[in-house]
Amino acid sequence: MSTSPVGPPPADGLVSAARRNLRELAHGLSHASHPPTPLLAGAPKRWQRLLPYGVVLALTAIFLPVTITVLTTQYGMPGALAGALGAAQAAPLLMLAHRPLQAWWIIFPADVVGALALLAQPAGPHDAWPWTPPALIACLFLLLALGLRETRRTVIGVWAVTSAGGVALHLIAPGRGDGSVLLLAILGAVVLVIGAAVRERGEATRRLAEQETISEAERARRTLLEERTRIARELHDVVAHHMSVITVQADSAPYRISGLPPAAQEEFTAIATAARESLSEMRRLLSVLRSDGGEGDRAPQPGLDRLQQLVEATVRAGLPAELSLAAELGEVPSAVDLSAYRIVQEALANVVRHAPGARTRVSVRASRGHLNVLVVNGPAARPGSPLETSGTGHGLVGMRERVRLTGGTLDTGPLPDGGFRVAARLPLSPAQGAP
Repeated sequence: MSTSPVGPPPADGLVSAARRNLRELAHGLSHASHPPTPLLAGAPKRWQRLLPYGVVLALTAIFLPVTITVLTTQYGMPGALAGALGAAQAAPLLMLAHRPLQAWWIIFPADVVGALALLAQPAGPHDAWPWTPPALIACLFLLLALGLRETRRTVIGVWAVTSAGGVALHLIAPGRGDGSVLLLAILGAVVLVIGAAVRERGEATRRLAEQETISEAERARRTLLEERTRIARELHDVVAHHMSVITVQADSAPYRISGLPPAAQEEFTAIATAARESLSEMRRLLSVLRSDGGEGDRAPQPGLDRLQQLVEATVRAGLPAELSLAAELGEVPSAVDLSAYRIVQEALANVVRHAPGARTRVSVRASRGHLNVLVVNGPAARPGSPLETSGTGHGLVGMRERVRLTGGTLDTGPLPDGGFRVAARLPLSPAQGAP
C-alpha cells in the first residue's frame, strides 16, 4: 500500500490559523477575562481587601504630580499640556485594582500621544524618549496588574502591542532617546512573567483548596453511607431473629393449639409462608449490603447485657472506667438495645484514642419512656500523649445515625475541664421512634 509523503500544511490552513489567532488576540485585548471585582476581594481580612485600593491611591498620588513636574521642568512642555498628559497617564492607575485592561487602553494611547508631543520640544542630551521615566515605571506597575489578573494570551498581546508601539515611535525619530524602548520591552516581559506566575500559583492553590473541600465532602458522605450500611447489617440480624420466631410460632401453632378450625390453620400457614419469604428477601438485601463479599459475623448482636463485659475489657486496657447500670430498665426494643451498646462502645474507644488514662463514667438509666445513655470522661491523665491528635469523626457519625434511627437525640461536646461528654436519649416505645 503506497503512502503519500507528508508535505507542509497548505497555505490556506496557515492563513486561517493566523486569522483565528489574531481574532482571539483581539478579543483578549478588548474583553477582560475576569469580572470587575477588586484584587483580593475574597481575602478573609478587611485590611487585605482594602490593600489594593491603598496601593493604587498611593501610585496615583505619586505619579500624577511627578509626571507633570518631569514634563514641565525636564522636557520644557507647557503647563496646560503637561497637566492634561499627566492626568491621562497617571489618573487611570486608580483602575488597576479592578479594571487593569481598561486602564491600559487609556494609559498606552496617552503615552503614545505624550511621546509625539515631546517631538515638538528640543531634545536634551539625557532625555528618555519615547517613554519618560514616570511613564515607563507606571507602565511596569500596569503590566504587573495585568499579569496578576489576565490570561496568558492577553498579557502577551499587551506586551507585544506596547513593544511594537515603542518600536514604531523609535522609527519615527531614530536619533532621539536613550533606549527606553528596549528597557520597557525587557522589564515589561520580566514583570509580566512574575505576575503570571503569581496568578497561576494562586489559581492552583485555589483549585487545590476546592478539590480538598470536595474530597472532604466525599469522605464525609462515604463515611455516612458506610455507617448506615453497617447499622443496616446489624439490624438485619435483629429483625431476622423476630421473623424466625414468627415463622416457628406460625408453623407450630396447629400442633400446640388443639381444636383449631381449618380456616385458622390455613391462616397460620399463610403467616409462616409470608414470614419465610420476607426473611429470604432480607437475606438477599443483606448480600447486597455486604460489599466485601464475606459471610459476616454470625454471633448474636450485643446489647445492654454485655455492657459490664465491655467496661471490664476497657479497664483491662488501662482506662479507669466505671459503669452505673439501672437494675430495672423495663422492656428495651432490640434496635435501642443494640444502639445503646454501640454508642457506649464507640464513646469508650474515642476516650482510649484521644484521652488515654482519663477517668470515665458510663451511666444507663430509664426515665419517662426513654433510655438515657451518658458517657463522661475527664481530661487525659497524660496530657499531650493522645494516640490520635485529630479524629476522622466516623464515631460521631455512627452515633448520630443510630440515634436518628431510633428517633432519639444525641448531645456531644467538650467539657470546661478538658473532658468530653456523650449523652444519648433513646425512646423505649416503638411509637416514639423514627418512622
